[in-house]
Amino acid sequence: QVQLVESGGGLVQAGGSLRLSCAASGVTISTVVMGWFRQAPGKEREFVAAMCWSTGITYHADSVKGRFTISRDNAKNTVYLQMNTLKPEDTAVYYCAASRTIIWSCGSYYSVPQKYDYWGRGTQVTVSS
Repeated sequence: QVQLVESGGGLVQAGGSLRLSCAASGVTISTVVMGWFRQAPGKEREFVAAMCWSTGITYHADSVKGRFTISRDNAKNTVYLQMNTLKPEDTAVYYCAASRTIIWSCGSYYSVPQKYDYWGRGTQVTVSS
């Protein structure tokens, strides 16, 4: 059974930093596509960052490029999202997701939440102004 457990969320002032973690079990993160998504109240779930399993190539949404970085520790089977220079508009529940479906088409579908097979429960990030 695949489980993804996010941690590291919290309340931070604008300009601050947080590092989110996603601990995986039942799946080896280096063999699947790993992604981070977020959902703010009243809004649709949106893509934040992803890492393709085979190439290790990473993708980041334009809204977070240069501020957020996805990475992984294969030994710990954990994916991270380092978030710097946080803004109030980054406030959302952040979800970790894994996909076996798009391992051979990661470059085309990494930002599509419907292509991900497994999801964590999310962690709240609140950025105050």
